[in-house]
Amino acid sequence: MNIRKFLLATIAALGVSTFYISGAIAQDCPRGTLDARFCDTDGDLLADTPTDASQLLDPDTLVFAYTPVEDPAVYKEVWSGFLTHLEKVTGKSALFFPVQSNAAQIEAMRSGRLHIAGFNTGSNPLAVNCAGFNPFTIMASKDGSFGYEMEIITYPGSGIETVKDIKGKQLAFTSPTSNSGFKAPSAILKADFGMEAEIDFEPVFSGKHDNSILGVANKDYLAASIANSIMKRMISREVIKADQVKSIYKSQTFPTTGFGVVYNLKQDLKDKIQEAFFSFEWEGSSLEAEFSKSNEGQFLHMNYKDFWEVIRKIDAANGVEYTCK
Repeated sequence: MNIRKFLLATIAALGVSTFYISGAIAQDCPRGTLDARFCDTDGDLLADTPTDASQLLDPDTLVFAYTPVEDPAVYKEVWSGFLTHLEKVTGKSALFFPVQSNAAQIEAMRSGRLHIAGFNTGSNPLAVNCAGFNPFTIMASKDGSFGYEMEIITYPGSGIETVKDIKGKQLAFTSPTSNSGFKAPSAILKADFGMEAEIDFEPVFSGKHDNSILGVANKDYLAASIANSIMKRMISREVIKADQVKSIYKSQTFPTTGFGVVYNLKQDLKDKIQEAFFSFEWEGSSLEAEFSKSNEGQFLHMNYKDFWEVIRKIDAANGVEYTCK
């Protein structure tokens, strides 16, 4: 399997299926890398809210999905308090939608079935360009710091002490759209270590970060590239023990999950949803109980153009194009 072809095929297949569902019509307007049905007249790299009222959504029930990095059943309860707050602020019902893959999450938004979401770092550009995702916030610590690092982990006694030791062996990725689970390590391994998948090591895909982390902890995988924020939460919940894994590489800090809305919600509803995020009281909440494990305690204002610049550069280094049709 050629990894680059697999990544591009995944993106292309997603674009084909969701383009058919949407029945979108190309528009004559500035759009940059956005899909042909979107416009970007203000140059913020995000799809504009439609000016045609017939294209706007005002659903009775707001559907929310959190990025499928860990057990969806766990996170339905974690987000329950926030969704109750969202209902109070917007006057709408709110529903947690458990998704099993990044592709399914993006397709749900592009087809109009998903209104609010947290997309993982690597999926943000694809969701923005192909599904009209408008991210506006990320989780941050109480002092305003934010982000996570990609780590390459192995288990004690594996015989792997450095990244170079992976040569000729197996490395687990998560999914082609994941930043820390595929795109960042691919770019870093090639640029810094002269190592490419299928030439210097055997790549395998686990599907999710928790699968990769558990796979290493249980010695099913020799090594894996993962997001360390997820690993920290798994250790805190005692899903694995800290001494079951060891890190042999840590990257620069990347932005974490981006939260936002689909582009074609009515503007006043978009404003109320933003208000719900920024007025949410973390102290004593189920969000605090879970995400304090990775040192997060508030929603921070952000903009996609600046915060995701490094991720778009990684995509460019991997030859990724946001082809949606």
